[in-house]
Amino acid sequence: MNILYLLIPMALLLTLSSVAAFIWAVRRGQLDDLETPALRPLLDDESAPPPR
Repeated sequence: MNILYLLIPMALLLTLSSVAAFIWAVRRGQLDDLETPALRPLLDDESAPPPR
């Protein structure tokens, strides 16, 4: 039963840090464009070296 005194604050701390990380990511624009980074590898790369 004493373990709850340790686990509850740890769970609250983990939850608060996760919410803070999510808010930071939203404010920095990390979630603004979700489609372009996924399509970037499919586009032609003009600076690629010629094949040998």
